[in-house]
Amino acid sequence: MSNPRISLIHPTSNPFSRNAAIALAQAGWLQEVITTMAYNPEGAIGQVLKRFPPSIRNPITHELKRRTWIPPHGVPIRTYPWREVLRMAMVKSGVSWRIGLGHQGLIDWVYASLDHHVANHHLHGIDSVYAYEDGAACTFQAAKQSGILCLYDLPIPFYRTSRAIQAEEAERFPELAPALQAIQEPAWKIERKEQEAELADHIVVASSMTQKSLLDRGVQPEKITVIPYGAPIDYFQPQPKPDPCFRALFVGRVGPRKGVHYLLQAWQELQLPGAELLLVGVNEFPEGWLAEYTHIFRYVPSVPHCSLQKYYSAASVFVFPSLVEGFGLVLLEAMACGIPVITTINTAGCNIITDGGDGFIIPIRDVNTLKEKLEWCYEHPQELAEMGKAARHKAEQLTWENYRQKLTNQVRQCLFNY
Repeated sequence: MSNPRISLIHPTSNPFSRNAAIALAQAGWLQEVITTMAYNPEGAIGQVLKRFPPSIRNPITHELKRRTWIPPHGVPIRTYPWREVLRMAMVKSGVSWRIGLGHQGLIDWVYASLDHHVANHHLHGIDSVYAYEDGAACTFQAAKQSGILCLYDLPIPFYRTSRAIQAEEAERFPELAPALQAIQEPAWKIERKEQEAELADHIVVASSMTQKSLLDRGVQPEKITVIPYGAPIDYFQPQPKPDPCFRALFVGRVGPRKGVHYLLQAWQELQLPGAELLLVGVNEFPEGWLAEYTHIFRYVPSVPHCSLQKYYSAASVFVFPSLVEGFGLVLLEAMACGIPVITTINTAGCNIITDGGDGFIIPIRDVNTLKEKLEWCYEHPQELAEMGKAARHKAEQLTWENYRQKLTNQVRQCLFNY
């Protein structure tokens, strides 16, 4: 296939979709990027916002920065923002909950709507589409009818695995069931996920955990490629720790899927003198559930991504005890800051961490092993500091440039074998 043309579709902006776009553009293949909103701080909207007083400009800019996407030079970016703007307004105002849609229902609506639009209006004159979970079913169906190659990027484990693990957790902790999203997904959404995996010509995943979830579903091994994400080594860098306190840090959605309740149990039982547990992120536990533990940890709600460096730099060890994860980018952020990691086998830890070298990998739900590793970190500050140096060294090897090169090679193979 000479001079292939690929459209990349993702409803929002995140590091892996932006880097995939860069990889395809550098190869000369990217026809266009299709998304809902793409904020450019130096663009027209950014210039207009500068004229507003800070009280108005700052909160708007804060929201828009989460959706920053500056496409590669010479590549058009097609945006369809009105549904995303409406979603944001309904969530912020509380209307979404009052009408029973909650937070996830509107996200599903935005993803499915963009998928329908792409299927009807963006498949002319291209050879391949590169799309993501929950936003590809209609696009792939239409693409197949036109002989267009369907490349699928699955950032998280296939839903069957996620649902099974979270269903087990709901049985163990019935009071946490409302916070376990995978067991509540509607039938129409599950059907879309099945269609996407079935229609995809090739699937790119970021971890062996996600690869296994697809193999368990019956996807053929040759249809799957594992390419771990890159570490933001320029954005996050080691800095001097501001105090001598032993501090265990968690960053992410503070909820049961991330295994935070096991971390709280372990920390409560350890009672390490002079130590601190710090949780940073949106609280996803049922209302009031964390109240029982508020005396043993410090909590910081969601903060801008640019502010995370100071929290990583203040940590002694990063703890990410997730039950099911495709790839926790926070792992590489912590490692880029020179912070060793404790994480589970159900994250990308097995793909990026040398157990006992730059971090520790433990089973899910294993409070005793988690306590053992935390206590070792507490009692061995010098060895822990060496592990932190090794973590930074590992992060420097796992760059986004490597990710883009591997992705380009795999897409080239798919294109020219199609």
